[in-house]
Amino acid sequence: MFKKQILVLAMMVLGSTLFAQKDPAAKKVLDAVSAKVKTFKGVKADFSIKSFTSKGKPNGVKTGNICIKGQKYLLKQGKTEIICDSKTIWNFDGAKTITVSPADENNQTLSPQNLLSNFYDKDFNYKLVSSAGNFYEIELTPLDKRKSFKKVNIFIDKAKNMITKALILDQSNNKVEFSLNNLNTTTPVADNLFTFDKSKYPKDVEILD
Repeated sequence: MFKKQILVLAMMVLGSTLFAQKDPAAKKVLDAVSAKVKTFKGVKADFSIKSFTSKGKPNGVKTGNICIKGQKYLLKQGKTEIICDSKTIWNFDGAKTITVSPADENNQTLSPQNLLSNFYDKDFNYKLVSSAGNFYEIELTPLDKRKSFKKVNIFIDKAKNMITKALILDQSNNKVEFSLNNLNTTTPVADNLFTFDKSKYPKDVEILD
């Protein structure tokens, strides 16, 4: 579940360029975010993930940090680590196993590879739900009902023109809330940060292709 969840973080930071242009009001908001995102040389942020059961009962909180540059990303949550160099994903379980997969393999989830491609433009309906207060709220619903989620509501900070929170409702009506904080968009991000290096992991780590 974690592998599916954290990929939404990339959408939160980079999402404005990814969605179908169907609601003019939502498009205007997302275009403003998109224009700002295009000026970034990279993004670093801390995140929190709060999960809730279908009855609204809290089901735990996870925290970590993420670094994104184009279609590359590095995510750390506890001992778990996921690296993507835009073509390949290395998923370290925090113990002794690293799973390797193509970056474009996750068509039914919110994968960065999908989110950073024009393919996603035709996969969502979206609309502006609210513009009250300090945030815009935009609701996205997938056209393909086989997706692992029913809808995603994203929240854009009006002052920052940045997506800082997302609420995901899955097919079982469980909810996951993501929040980004301590955003750093001014420090350049080195490409070698997204290079997989086996020597950084336990000597007995097993790599599964």
